[in-house]
Amino acid sequence: MSALTRWDPPTRWNPFKELEEMEKRLSSYFGRTSVPSRGDKQEAITVAEWSPLVDISEDDKEYVIKAEIPEMKKEDIKLNVNDDVLTITGERKYEKEEKGTKYHRVERAYGSFIRSFTLPEDADGSKVNAEYKDGLLKVHLPKSEKAKPKAIEVKIA
Repeated sequence: MSALTRWDPPTRWNPFKELEEMEKRLSSYFGRTSVPSRGDKQEAITVAEWSPLVDISEDDKEYVIKAEIPEMKKEDIKLNVNDDVLTITGERKYEKEEKGTKYHRVERAYGSFIRSFTLPEDADGSKVNAEYKDGLLKVHLPKSEKAKPKAIEVKIA
């Protein structure tokens, strides 16, 4: 007689599970920790990589970069302009754990960051200045004189 093999019904295809698996593979490729799905019983509590969020605006006189860098001292933030690239670097230090304190969730990111921006052709990197107040870094990047529009009066003879 032939041996009987056990027949298992096919498992149901779950496209979301495949998407989650692909996200995990991509996250590990880029060196990030993926957050477990709701199917997992525990949430991952990790310290995330971070870089400050920025807004960049422009008017006829200057470019302004606003970067959110909360809970840092201005001495811990560095600005550098080199080869038409503005670089903002710094480090937000992890708070010391207090004895008797039990953390349930740590979502704020800590550690070093670096943000670099290529300066527009009409920006004057030699006159950059910045101010830091209430966790907001404002970088003022004036436009060069040759880039500013000039009104020329045309005389008709």
